Amino acid sequence: MKATMSPNSSSNSKKSPHIPVLLPQVLESFTSLESGVLIDCTLGYAGHSAALLEAHPNLRLVGIDRDPEALAFSQERLAPYGERVRLLRGSFSEILPTLLGQEPVAAVLADFGVSSLQLDKRERGFSFESGTLDMRMNPEAPLSAYEVVNHYSAERLEYLFREYGEIPRARQLAEAIVTERKDRPIESARQLAELGRRILRGKGKTHPATQMFQAIRIEVNDELGEIERLLDALESARPAGAIVSLITFHSLEDRLVKSRFRRWSRECICPPEAPRCTCGGAHALGRELSRKPFVATPEEQRINPRSRSAKLRSFRFKDQGEDR
Repeated sequence: MKATMSPNSSSNSKKSPHIPVLLPQVLESFTSLESGVLIDCTLGYAGHSAALLEAHPNLRLVGIDRDPEALAFSQERLAPYGERVRLLRGSFSEILPTLLGQEPVAAVLADFGVSSLQLDKRERGFSFESGTLDMRMNPEAPLSAYEVVNHYSAERLEYLFREYGEIPRARQLAEAIVTERKDRPIESARQLAELGRRILRGKGKTHPATQMFQAIRIEVNDELGEIERLLDALESARPAGAIVSLITFHSLEDRLVKSRFRRWSRECICPPEAPRCTCGGAHALGRELSRKPFVATPEEQRINPRSRSAKLRSFRFKDQGEDR
């Protein structure tokens, strides 16, 4: 489902209930922006976007999100920026390709994490203490965590836990879930988290069920597929001079982004086993703005513990006048 939302310029801005992660680093990655369109693929509660609109008066924003609650909040928060802002509801992987063909795109931003508000609102089913089992970023999506946990086979659950959660005891966990649900459905995240605590071991202060919840959330929201399609759309469009900044929160996401940025940066596309270059070089689509990702400072990690795993990688596509 997709809808266009136009902020009411008479509304007052609101303070975000979500702390935007790596905000100084995001602002730094877009320092060179002058004008054009910023596409925020994961608008959320507009923490990043509001700061970027304030820092760049000639920038326009197209904000995308699947969560109607987040969009309603951001519609009011961004109202002071008037016609500089357009909000769209839907999946960024579906909306972005069209925007890349229509707008003078100067920047693309995505923060792939779950917002603090989504995690803290127990009725959304993301929290370990939630009395529901949902985890949908789009509340109208057909697949929820309840269906995954109660209807997936042991083999399919094992695959999710091994591939998306990188859980060593994936089989034991899958079998425990199947055994648990034989008597009655697993209806709450709290019940699922307790089961995970019995089977898994946490690291330090990390809850033992963290990776299990991550795996289920990725499946419910097709998170890795969304990232792949975003990267595919950018690779196809190659928006001239555009800066792309992407924030990831676990190794699976970061691996996708890092691999694609490195590939886009290569001048030579000959096979690794080739004794010499025969492709002629000059195939790079642009360059990484930093070989190493930006991470949260110790101070930010203290204030916002959820920033500990965040990584920001940025890439700039070649401008039209640059050699290819």
